[in-house]
Amino acid sequence: MPVTIKDVARVAGVSPSTVSRALTTPALVQAETRARVERAAAELGYQPNRAARGLITGRTGNIGLIVPDLTNPFFPGVVKGVQSRARESDFSVFLADTDEDPSAEAGLVRALSKQVDGIVLCSPRMTEEDLRSVIGETPVVMLNRRVGQIPAITIDNIDGIRQAVAHLAALGHRRIGYVAGPRLSWSNRERARALRTTTNAAGIDLVEIGNFAPQFAGGVAAADLVLAAGVTAVIAYNDLVALGLLNWFATRGVKVPEAISVMGFDDIVLSQMVSPSLTTVAQPQEQIGRAGVDMLLQLLEDPDRAAAARRELPSQLMVRHSTGRAPSN
Repeated sequence: MPVTIKDVARVAGVSPSTVSRALTTPALVQAETRARVERAAAELGYQPNRAARGLITGRTGNIGLIVPDLTNPFFPGVVKGVQSRARESDFSVFLADTDEDPSAEAGLVRALSKQVDGIVLCSPRMTEEDLRSVIGETPVVMLNRRVGQIPAITIDNIDGIRQAVAHLAALGHRRIGYVAGPRLSWSNRERARALRTTTNAAGIDLVEIGNFAPQFAGGVAAADLVLAAGVTAVIAYNDLVALGLLNWFATRGVKVPEAISVMGFDDIVLSQMVSPSLTTVAQPQEQIGRAGVDMLLQLLEDPDRAAAARRELPSQLMVRHSTGRAPSN
């Protein structure tokens, strides 16, 4: 027979209602009593009934996670971080993929809000108007985007770009290209803005190319435009785009980094496996996911305090073999 809350109460010497409070709202129970209940539950192997607990707390014990593209190797790291941190707090994760379709995001938020306690919204592409229209339906924390006072975890794009430009400038590059990502991407806009400011201050010409899909095919599509731009180095919106550039340059017989230097953004696992290995700006993917769940849990416990919370995580340049000195000619 499964262990029940009455069994735990009998062993702990308290009432079933006290067991319930100790396991669902421990702050309402004295520390000594709570410890006795937790010890009895552990000894008996008691597993709380999630549905019953939900009736008491008004919580589902579920978190929603919406990502734009699970085939992008950046996002599985974020998912892993979200799941591990949620599991530590006894939450399950409902995962949804929008396939880079901004129109699907609002519908998914509305659908999930009926089944979860809150949503982690990763790199959302929807307009600010659409975003604001769904925020009131359930607690939301955004990753890789900032809009007004919505709680958010972001990466220091400005410092990441500063490190990238400083590296290329030290190698003698004076004309740099940027293969831009999705037009609706907040990260893309932040990186483009930081590039304009940083290259202008350094006296470096910046050539902005595109907007392209944040995928391998996007880099392939941009490659000939990069060569036609006459740049000696190119920074891609993300690593997948950079890998597409490397592939097409190899097809064209363009040597990297001898003829042109290539740099990505994200530090996905594949960036170390190609030849030449990809110089990139690393983002702490699992840490982003964990931080997002931390902020969401704070929002659930204390909505007023966490309502406008923001946290920025550092980025780090990873120098590998796809960047080198600018061609002398």
